[in-house]
Amino acid sequence: MAAIVAGLRALLPTREDYRGLRTSWRADLVAGLTVGIVALPLALAFGVSSGVGAEAGLITAIVAGLVAAVFGGSNVQVSGPTGAMVVVLAPIVAVHGVGAVAIVSIFAGLIVLAAGLLRLGRAVSYIPWPVIEGFTAGIGIIIFLQQVPAALGVDGAGRSSNAVLAAGEVIRDAAWPDALLPLAAVAGVALIMTLLGRIAPAVPASFVAILVVSVCAALAGSPLPTIGALPHTLPAPTVPAFDPATLSALAGPAVAVAALAAIESLLSARVAATIADTGQVNADRELFGQGLASIASGFFGGMPATGAIARTAVNVRSGARTRLSAVVHALALLLVVLVAAEIVGAIPLAALAGVLMMTALRMVSPATIGRVLRAGRSSAAVFAITLFVTVAFDLVIAVGIGLAVAAFFALRTLSRASDAEREALPGPASPGDERIALFTLHGSLFFGAADRLIDRIAETPGVEVVILRLSDVQLIDATGANALAELVTGLERRGATVLIKGVRPEHRRLLERLGVIGALRHPAHLFAELDPALAHARDHVRRAAAAE
Repeated sequence: MAAIVAGLRALLPTREDYRGLRTSWRADLVAGLTVGIVALPLALAFGVSSGVGAEAGLITAIVAGLVAAVFGGSNVQVSGPTGAMVVVLAPIVAVHGVGAVAIVSIFAGLIVLAAGLLRLGRAVSYIPWPVIEGFTAGIGIIIFLQQVPAALGVDGAGRSSNAVLAAGEVIRDAAWPDALLPLAAVAGVALIMTLLGRIAPAVPASFVAILVVSVCAALAGSPLPTIGALPHTLPAPTVPAFDPATLSALAGPAVAVAALAAIESLLSARVAATIADTGQVNADRELFGQGLASIASGFFGGMPATGAIARTAVNVRSGARTRLSAVVHALALLLVVLVAAEIVGAIPLAALAGVLMMTALRMVSPATIGRVLRAGRSSAAVFAITLFVTVAFDLVIAVGIGLAVAAFFALRTLSRASDAEREALPGPASPGDERIALFTLHGSLFFGAADRLIDRIAETPGVEVVILRLSDVQLIDATGANALAELVTGLERRGATVLIKGVRPEHRRLLERLGVIGALRHPAHLFAELDPALAHARDHVRRAAAAE
């Protein structure tokens, strides 16, 4: 019971979360305001792109951003709506309607929270780098394609659920030359963001780009569609209406959203820890906090939340050192809702599409892709397969398939590094040495290599004693141990005596349980050193020759 209580305490906020605040509060305030400015257009754009509206994006950034800042496992993580989540939510909205998003948010939040309680935070460390990069690049491509309707002024409703097909349909149905106006707004945003990124990288380029394009559109009396009316306050928390049939239909999407939220949040926290020394990341607490954030967001009518890599990086590079910066970011966005809702509502949708297109392009990094491709054919294959499945099918399925492909290549490499080598007997030759076979097993004796290694030893003809050196074996799994037991039994049945040398302590229990040791003709046929084993083998051969 005491261990359970201690475990729960480790997931809750403490005073240590704000250690150093006396010296860093100014930097945290500045960083929080900076991130708030950067997050505003992204929150609006992600809300619109997901199909639930700009209001839901703002609510998520405020409510989830605040809850995750207080309860999460990173001192500098900034949470809210993200592009990856939009990719998952858009099909859910298309199939189940806008009302399903709040239910999915709460449902997925409970799953992520449970993952934190079950200490599953380290699971993300098992995702290989090529899978992560393929997944990220695929998300970038999908986000870009999802903005094509707004960029061409075409209604995206009722299109294919596949982003590639939907973008093709939109381009086919675009009304020219009317589509040139929203396309010009997108181009203006892209140009401003590109120029500011080169000449003034410290300036929040997306905010400036949206401001300039919005002002120009208003002064010109442009007919570009805008965000529209936004509420001046946060809505009151409510429990979404649902029934067992709804929960059953949304169970699969909720699991997918939860998996994505956990993966992206933990990756974001890990990236933040590599940018600056901002304290250790508690992966389990991060899941716990992100779960609470999505639950809270759902009750307020928002979207599922995750840690946002881009905003977290801006936060750290702006000088953030404690959670105060992420709290200030959420409060700054709340202030926008309270005092500037009408101004924000006048932002053209095409301008938001331009911001997301530029964000998507930055997710597909040619330099990173080049590094993955240069890492080897297996890494390139894992990357390409993950990217393809992400774009063509589903994000979570892509991660699963990417892991499977990466595991296949890893096991193949491990198998190739494993070998059973017949060696010459050490020392001066003795009569009868040709009847003794000494095999040294290298690498790993596991399911991917066991049969090949065992067959090589079993096919050795004309020997009376087989010495198996296991001291170089790094890993033995159940399949390898069982194959070894069958080898010993088969050799003994054919009349060959088997001696085993150098069983590691960590392998001995498994070999005993699966009958390897018991299959030996005598317990004394297990040796710690080679010289006694060789002496025993030569003595056995001499006695057998004398008996003939």
